[in-house]
Amino acid sequence: MIKQREFVVGKETHGDGGTAPKRTGRVPGLREVVNVERATATKARESWHVLGIMSEFIEASERLAQIRPAVSIFGSARIPAGDPLYEKTEQIARKLSEAGFSVISGGGPGIMEAANKGAYEGPSPSVGLNIELPFEESSNGYQNISLYFRHFFARKVAFVKYTSAYVVLPGGYGTLDELFEALTLVQTNKSRRMPIILVGADYWQGLLDWIRAQPLGRGLISAGDPDLMQVIDDPQAIVDAIFDFYQHEGFAQSPGEREQLLNL
Repeated sequence: MIKQREFVVGKETHGDGGTAPKRTGRVPGLREVVNVERATATKARESWHVLGIMSEFIEASERLAQIRPAVSIFGSARIPAGDPLYEKTEQIARKLSEAGFSVISGGGPGIMEAANKGAYEGPSPSVGLNIELPFEESSNGYQNISLYFRHFFARKVAFVKYTSAYVVLPGGYGTLDELFEALTLVQTNKSRRMPIILVGADYWQGLLDWIRAQPLGRGLISAGDPDLMQVIDDPQAIVDAIFDFYQHEGFAQSPGEREQLLNL
């Protein structure tokens, strides 16, 4: 039997400024339906929503299963073509593509466009995981494989599941969100350990100093956690660092690592 808890609804104010005594109500039980038609419509809409989420996961699995090894590149959508960071991203992506890595970006403008463009000009696939946003420009035109997501969390899983390394350039909240998502998954062993490379020492140094002074200094993260990231600015050195990381184990996932990804 479902228990129902009493709660205060509020006060009634009268014209003379006085208030009536508080009235009590109760939290409706889970199986109580006030409006059957509305409840049925809501359940139908939620069911279609769940099916839409499932379809995003299924399409990503079908279309990205063969792109490994791959590197995910993150960065701001607001950095224009011609900016030194745009050009450096293009160089990094081109070198990664020539080295045999597919390159995955968010599919939008700015750093994402530069990443796709550099890979598109190379021999390996250029992948765009595009997201529908009400205020962002359309997808860039340098994608061999394009997927379109409505849900950030399904897109995040695709970034993690098919990548062997992260390369993170300067960006805003979205870039920081992806960076800390990767760090959290690796730190908690929900994802296998992989290179997380920050590009732009002058941009990231303040954040790295804060992490060591505050979370690490207060004992809120472990001593080795800041070392999950490394700062590298030279494009060829980035490629070399990724190969160095995998030189002993190779890029293929172990059975344990595949199990980790299934539990994301």
